[in-house]
Amino acid sequence: MELRQLRTFEAVVRHRTVTDAAHALDLAPSSVSAQIRALERSLGTALFERTARGMRTTGAGDRLLVWARRLLDQAEQARAEVAGYERGIRLGALQTIAAALVPRVLERLAERRPGLRVEVRAGAGRDGLLADVAAGRLEAALLLDTGDTLGGLGFAPPPAPLTFLDVEPVPLVLVAAPGHPLAGRPALVPADLAGERLLADVPACSFRMAADRLLGPGPERVHADGVPVMRAWAEQGLGVALLPEFAVASSLAAGTLARLPLVAPDLSLRLVWRGDREDVPGLRDVLYAASA
Repeated sequence: MELRQLRTFEAVVRHRTVTDAAHALDLAPSSVSAQIRALERSLGTALFERTARGMRTTGAGDRLLVWARRLLDQAEQARAEVAGYERGIRLGALQTIAAALVPRVLERLAERRPGLRVEVRAGAGRDGLLADVAAGRLEAALLLDTGDTLGGLGFAPPPAPLTFLDVEPVPLVLVAAPGHPLAGRPALVPADLAGERLLADVPACSFRMAADRLLGPGPERVHADGVPVMRAWAEQGLGVALLPEFAVASSLAAGTLARLPLVAPDLSLRLVWRGDREDVPGLRDVLYAASA
């Protein structure tokens, strides 16, 4: 096996087609196909099934994927050590939480491991962050979830040995403009929201998924693009919104939003990483800092 073959193998797994993998690697499709065939010949087994929907890994391909990431990591660590530079930790985070919640994790990390270089990459999509962790492009990612398993909020994690740690709870609050008819109630249940206008982002948004689980199909969904828009529209009386408390605390304090008396379960700020990559230098420090 050659490292370039393993990188090509990973790209085909990630992109599912030879053409897309070739584009990502800046190679000709014929070169990608030749490397995959050579790798399969060297191992004496097929790594992919060629289907109408693209390339799908066989059982042998699934097993090689774990080893490929491990071997490529070790090669990068060897390069860093020989060249005399310290490889940093690449930490991904949802844009929604990057500004408000990530700094506390970085502060604890700086106390534990002064000088460790951490590159934070804020992304708008959970699926992209998880795919980057699975493929080794990120060492870990911070996202929002719930439950005892990864994806308890309702999303499907990628097929990789991912594990997680819950860092802290993220309280949710249902808000509306002051004077909203429901604001004067002593308590609310989800059925009370039937027929209300619920400001919501795209279906894959964590807060949209939480609202769908809590409120069901009763409220009318009104698309609002992102947390700032949902907050602003709620202030203007265009509907109610289920948002993280950290995003609306100042509006509640200023009186431009009112808290509706509906009990909403917390989400969890969840750190996700590949269990088979815990020997990456610096990753354990991130895990300890997050668990603190």
